Amino acid sequence: MSTPRLTFAQRLASLPLIGGLLSLSPIRGRIAMLATAAVATLALVLASGPNSQLASLEERLGTVGWTLAPQTDTESRVVIVAIDEQSIDEVGPWPWPRETMAELTRAIDAAGAQLQIHDIVYAEAKDGDAQLVAALANSRGAVISQVPVLDVNQAPGLAPETIRAGQMMGSLAGIQCAEGAGLMSTASFLAPHAGFNGIAKGHIAPVVNGDGSISKQPAVVCVDGQAYPALALSALLEATGAGIDGVNSAKIIANSSPMGAAQTLTLDSYPGLAVPLDAEGNLRISYRRAPESYLVIPAADILFGRAGTELLDKAWVLVGATAFGLGDVVPTPYSGATPGVELQARILGSLLDVAVPYAPNSAAVIQFLIAGLFALALLLMASRETGRLTTLLLPSAAFALPLFSLLVHAQLLNSADLWLGWMPPAIYAVIASTLLFVLEQARTRSQRDRVFNNLASYLPSNVAEEIAYSLPTSNVVAERKDFTLLSADLRNFSSFSEARSPEESAAVLHFFFQKAAEIIEAHGGKVHEYKGDSLLALWDTQSADAALNALNAAQKMVAEIDHISLSANTPYGLEPLALGVGIEQGAALIGSIGPAHRRTHTLLGDTVTIALRIQEMTAELAQPILLGERAARQLDAELLQSQGSYLLQGLTIPHVLFAPQPDETNLTSLTETLGDFTSGDGSQPRLRVLAGGRRS
Repeated sequence: MSTPRLTFAQRLASLPLIGGLLSLSPIRGRIAMLATAAVATLALVLASGPNSQLASLEERLGTVGWTLAPQTDTESRVVIVAIDEQSIDEVGPWPWPRETMAELTRAIDAAGAQLQIHDIVYAEAKDGDAQLVAALANSRGAVISQVPVLDVNQAPGLAPETIRAGQMMGSLAGIQCAEGAGLMSTASFLAPHAGFNGIAKGHIAPVVNGDGSISKQPAVVCVDGQAYPALALSALLEATGAGIDGVNSAKIIANSSPMGAAQTLTLDSYPGLAVPLDAEGNLRISYRRAPESYLVIPAADILFGRAGTELLDKAWVLVGATAFGLGDVVPTPYSGATPGVELQARILGSLLDVAVPYAPNSAAVIQFLIAGLFALALLLMASRETGRLTTLLLPSAAFALPLFSLLVHAQLLNSADLWLGWMPPAIYAVIASTLLFVLEQARTRSQRDRVFNNLASYLPSNVAEEIAYSLPTSNVVAERKDFTLLSADLRNFSSFSEARSPEESAAVLHFFFQKAAEIIEAHGGKVHEYKGDSLLALWDTQSADAALNALNAAQKMVAEIDHISLSANTPYGLEPLALGVGIEQGAALIGSIGPAHRRTHTLLGDTVTIALRIQEMTAELAQPILLGERAARQLDAELLQSQGSYLLQGLTIPHVLFAPQPDETNLTSLTETLGDFTSGDGSQPRLRVLAGGRRS
């Protein structure tokens, strides 16, 4: 036996969550669905780590506000002297001799640079170190790089390896590196050797995101209990005269202001500068400027005294490798291969502008409020009375609301350097709008199914389906088909209902209709209409099988309804209730007629009239079941008895009627019936003539 196919609404309603929400009022169900979306969003956000795909997507798209309309004016304060492909072709392969780097250092200083910052780690002792150290020491100001190796940048699954090369220098006083201080720490580092101890140093250790991009750099990194500043911070200290020979003092203070950063770093030698940091002590790199806004001069042009050296006058000069083959490239919002020295230029520029982007302490609260606005908007969309509009609005909201969240984030980033974050409200918008859409679709389908089922309880299912999915019309919508018709009527019901209360009459009719419909449907037919105390059923063909099914249904109706005895409580003086059934086959017109605002489904034709009249003849001929000649032709002659030819009321052509053969097993023999009246020897009945009677 095949399993009935469930509708879309039934499949949705079978889900515990959807089914439970559909049992609530619409407003409560929608609020519950929005709350479910909030729980799902919170779980998803908490489950995703800083290196997850969601975090990478937030970082990538979060910079759209910068990249769509970047600053393109020239950054003349910071100039990059690039060890690029052209310079390597002219000077020689990298790494260059220390004498060459010393010559480059002197040339930069001679061009008038206020400060030169080498994004290069001179880790190994080599010939010419003394010349380079002297060139750096004799310049107006110089800072070189060192690299604390952060465990956070280790590849997943690999145990951290302790690397200690060179000597870390230039620690900051006033910053505690105790456990729980919220700062990056490591025991591994790659630093210049001791010969460079007289030169200011700063670290260039970035925080690498899961997709390899870089958006943050620790302001300080703790190594062996000492806090070492980033290269850009060391440049600020060197520029203010608090370099290697001075006292480098700084403070990191926790900030509880709603719109402030989690922590703030201040330098004693740089009053007025407050660097916003996150809870881990990282500063965010600004990508507000377009890459082309930075001045880049090939190192070969400086070494050989070609044009461009005038741009170095009074500038801060960053010396670093930009050649692609040297490996110092990282993906950024602008390019998949950006030189690392450009990141240092960006950090320097944002520090000089006092415009370091940061996430405010109230970011989560603001995101919650945005999500709350989304929930309110979605609730209003779902509450629209027009279902089709809701169907369009909710899927559109799954795209529009995340875009709105991103636009709010971009606006705050551009106008106030606030990295609000946009992913949690966007995730909530997608989940909430999707769940609401599913709920409203399930509710709409459930309502439509309910309406259809209610309609089908008044009309045949195929008619109900046709009406439900067709536009109203004032035309005749009907077709001619062959049918086997069965008309059943409760005799004497009018007199019965006159003497009984309406409730009792309704109970009797309800029983009759319910039992008759059950029997008819079990025999392959369907009830076309209930009218008064009668019903009209049909089979969609006039075959022998249909005629036999109609006859069997009629016999079962008579047997079961008589067995329950409708007439048991018939009022005294009234004829008992009885059932009359007429059966006939033929063509009829079935469909709907009437004005568009008030249609009726009907069955028309002489076959219908004949079936009704045959049913009326059951009372005249004292037969509960009668068949017309067309239906009788389809059946075995042994099953029927001819009742003769009759001119039915309102018709002009006589019709031969047939009744089913009586079931002999239910008949009592005349001998058994009259046994008590037979003679003593049982030979003849003893009869006595009574007075009265009708004379012929």
